[in-house]
Amino acid sequence: MTIGISDHVAGPELPSLIARMNVQDPNPLIDLRIGSSGDLLTSYDRRELDAVLVRFHAGRSDGELISEERLGWFAAPNWQHRTGEPLPLATLAEPCGVRIMATQLTDEAGVPWTESFVGGGVMAVAGALTAGLGVSALARRMLPFGAINVGAKLELPKLPSLPILLHSRVQQSGARDVLRTLSAAMRSAVGAS
Repeated sequence: MTIGISDHVAGPELPSLIARMNVQDPNPLIDLRIGSSGDLLTSYDRRELDAVLVRFHAGRSDGELISEERLGWFAAPNWQHRTGEPLPLATLAEPCGVRIMATQLTDEAGVPWTESFVGGGVMAVAGALTAGLGVSALARRMLPFGAINVGAKLELPKLPSLPILLHSRVQQSGARDVLRTLSAAMRSAVGAS
């Protein structure tokens, strides 16, 4: 079975998610791919992936709702915005939907911003936050240790909760059981954050 998981969804729980899938089926052959929700959905539509666990993607109304996760504006605890300068944003590279949503909301709120860091994964963005390179729109469970919510302090626009969806065409009962286990583990991880 080939499964895609969005980088914004996988998070630090990925090792425990894989372990839970292994408990469900101790002899699985799982091809796991991490990427952006948009890229993974494109691969899924091309039948290159059997299932994907992704954030809501505009223009799609399919998929099973697994959970919803609130996003916030976060920075390192000692980070300070320099008065009069654009807000430095640490983001994932395009076509990241969270990046697009966050920059659109800052534009609509009239908040001048600039990209201070563009990372190839959430862990890279978390590293940029820790290094004090700027502010990022992330879910709380994705944060590096010590990161703080700076949205209210900086009067940034409120970020929505975003759904996590499972898209699957898996028919075999064993593989469906693995996906049920993965979905339950994700619900638990998001609920605990």
